[in-house]
Amino acid sequence: MKKKNNFLKSRVLELVFVSASLLLILTLSLSSCNSSSNRNSNQNAKPEDTKAVAEEHNDAKFANTKEDDAKFLVAAAEINLEEIQLGRLAQTRGTSTQVKELGKMMETEHTKASSDLQALAAKKQVTIPTTLTDDGISANQKLTDTKLSYFDKEYADMMVRGHKDAISKFEKASTDATDSDTRDWAASMLPALRKLLDLSINCQKESEKM
Repeated sequence: MKKKNNFLKSRVLELVFVSASLLLILTLSLSSCNSSSNRNSNQNAKPEDTKAVAEEHNDAKFANTKEDDAKFLVAAAEINLEEIQLGRLAQTRGTSTQVKELGKMMETEHTKASSDLQALAAKKQVTIPTTLTDDGISANQKLTDTKLSYFDKEYADMMVRGHKDAISKFEKASTDATDSDTRDWAASMLPALRKLLDLSINCQKESEKM
């Protein structure tokens, strides 16, 4: 009887040990799966819009009218970044010399504007996006996916719409911005923006003939 009890105790201890081992293995496996899932989730997570990030930083630093000035500078940076990227794309995908030349001019003029804007933003301690925003990425993808036979017209249409919108923003800032340096810079950019709009309209008309 004593031997039988000892045998039962031994079996119980063995079962307890096995159960504990299995529980430990299961716990470690689940932990590993969760860690892997989290890593994959982080890797697949969409990066936050650079425009939204800049505006969040500025909202924490400025208030009221200064915040409006900061929003204008953020919008101006977004315009420059998009036009530089699309200008480069036009130089490689454009089918007409006129579109390629327009793309080159867009890249040149908006690169200069971007440089001036970065200096102004730094002086005013305003955070601006330095890489394409979500809207810029979408515009670039749209043009990249456009068939070559339609590219010139799509690009010209985009430049006309974009520069009409830009001129409206810059005209408003040139009179309404609280900061005098911001007003002056906005006003100084208007002649170049209007020239680019005129060239875009001419390019649009030519592309419609094709």
